[in-house]
Amino acid sequence: MISLTERAAELLVADTAFAPSRPGFVGVAVDLLLAHPGLPGPFTGSLVAERPRLRHGFLTARSARVAVVSGPPSPGIDVAIARMAEDLPLPLPLLGGQGVTVLEEASDDVDPAVAGPSPAWGTAGVRVALEAGLDEDGLLGLRRRWALAHALAPVLAAAFANSPLRRGRPTGWRSNRQALRRLRPCTADPRADWTALVMDAQVAATGRTLRQWTRSGPAVRPGIADLTRHLRGVRPPVAARRHLEIDVADRQPGAGWRIPVAVTAALLDDPRAAVQALTATEPLRTIPGLWERAARDGLSDPHLAAAAKLCFLAAYESLARQGVSRDLRDAVAAFVERYVMRGRCPADDVLERATAPHRL
Repeated sequence: MISLTERAAELLVADTAFAPSRPGFVGVAVDLLLAHPGLPGPFTGSLVAERPRLRHGFLTARSARVAVVSGPPSPGIDVAIARMAEDLPLPLPLLGGQGVTVLEEASDDVDPAVAGPSPAWGTAGVRVALEAGLDEDGLLGLRRRWALAHALAPVLAAAFANSPLRRGRPTGWRSNRQALRRLRPCTADPRADWTALVMDAQVAATGRTLRQWTRSGPAVRPGIADLTRHLRGVRPPVAARRHLEIDVADRQPGAGWRIPVAVTAALLDDPRAAVQALTATEPLRTIPGLWERAARDGLSDPHLAAAAKLCFLAAYESLARQGVSRDLRDAVAAFVERYVMRGRCPADDVLERATAPHRL
């Protein structure tokens, strides 16, 4: 087995980070949070290894508690959403046959006050996959898109926060899922950013980072298979998977998963909307602790709320220009009216229901 030195690992991560391509294709992955105790170990392993096909995408598992419906790269927002809508119900009989129930919540027992395994293993989100962009500095360039994804991440995380409870009680965070995560600052070099993040991330069940592991002796350094497993387990809000992976939205109620897909794709892939989003998020650059504020306060934070209003209006205008289906545009408009324009997020509804019996 080939063992990787620190430099070899860095070069390999950087080289495989992005596959530059013109924006246009959209991918979606929706997590399904499963009731305790989750799937049996052997069945979880088979989902990971075999990834059974659905009508368009496939089913896999992040852990015994989280199944994932993953859609294929699709030509545009409408097609990506239509394919996911067809695939989402298909795993339910299979999961039900294992005696587990799919929960509506984005999390149920994650404790944001206790550092532990990656929250991706016990929480549910909606991930959007977009093309990396061209290897240039223009509006469709990789560097511009990487920077915009990082600028938008706290705004979208705040707007789509929907995991405020632990075992039925408020934790003080709008998103327990995001509370245990961190958004690293980005630079003008996306490959260097991603490489540093991967190298400095803890390797599962080892208590050390990949960088520390590569500095071990030749006989115990990681191999390529170890690096591949590590990359699968690194789950930051913005990731390089050869494409861009935007993982900032908690699972939304009902068919609400469509909203983060539409808004994220519109703001990143439409050049006009991208310029508006960059302008809207510019005032946030100097605000400290922005990711933590997004996870804790949602859109009750006035700075995030102001940026969200501009971004969501830009996204809606983009969807209209693109001729996206009226049903989807209406759903986005309803979300904007119910939450964004009022400085609220879906977590606020959850908190009101959870605390209603205790009101005087």
